[in-house]
Amino acid sequence: RIQQSYSVAGSVSALPAAVVSLPSAALPGQSAELTALFECPVCFDYVLPPILQCQAGHLVCNQCRQKLSCCPTCRGPLTPSIRNLAMEKVASTLPFPCKYASAGCLLSLHHSEKPEHEEVCEYRPYTCPCPGASCKWQGSLEAVMPHLMHAHKSITTLQGEDIVFLATDINLPGAVDWVMMQSCFGHHFMLVLEKQEKYEGHQQFFAVVLLIGTRKQAENFAYRLELNGNRRRLTWEATPRSIHDGVAAAIMNSDCLVFDTSIAHLFADNGNLGINVTISMC
Repeated sequence: RIQQSYSVAGSVSALPAAVVSLPSAALPGQSAELTALFECPVCFDYVLPPILQCQAGHLVCNQCRQKLSCCPTCRGPLTPSIRNLAMEKVASTLPFPCKYASAGCLLSLHHSEKPEHEEVCEYRPYTCPCPGASCKWQGSLEAVMPHLMHAHKSITTLQGEDIVFLATDINLPGAVDWVMMQSCFGHHFMLVLEKQEKYEGHQQFFAVVLLIGTRKQAENFAYRLELNGNRRRLTWEATPRSIHDGVAAAIMNSDCLVFDTSIAHLFADNGNLGINVTISMC
């Protein structure tokens, strides 16, 4: 038997509490019954360590707790913070399903591994791949292209595995982005050119190709970006990123074609920059 113990305001004390009896190794069916005890009554996600309770012993997850002024179960106060050490020990013995289980993910993980997995889970919703934070759309992979065609009608789509991506007015001040779609091999690719100050006072251009698809699908393709003109050539070759990874991660890691404004002017023609884009299958 495990007697629940609590930590109040940083100290540990034994308070009158319910006693939880656990087998030393829970069977699969028993694990499901036990994990159900950890469901948050507000969001129905799991209450994971550090586990805090109200004075009556009710649990709520830490994300919801920050938004609440009282316990959602008994309406009692949530302060002072009471740590439920016994339930934390139980949680450490259980596998918890991925939060995207309803979308098809079959993994169950230790609570410490759940956040990292869910950040990259192939079943998590796709966000709008367009640069910037103005569009908050989320949905399935199959819904991405209909969303782009409906909500971002200004994006041009070119057919073929070898096209020219023309960015106009590259001398515009401030942070600017250019977006185009390329359709080939039965897939859609998003071409993104961003101009921004990754480092203060040093404006740079970042060009990358994203696949409207999964990471596994992206591994079947390669792309080449080429600036060509005035007897000069600058080339970048890589595997396209899935839109699950997004443009920001590529720019943060410089995993894309990177050049500064002086390089851009070597290849530009009257403020317009043409980038040759070639998609190939591996």
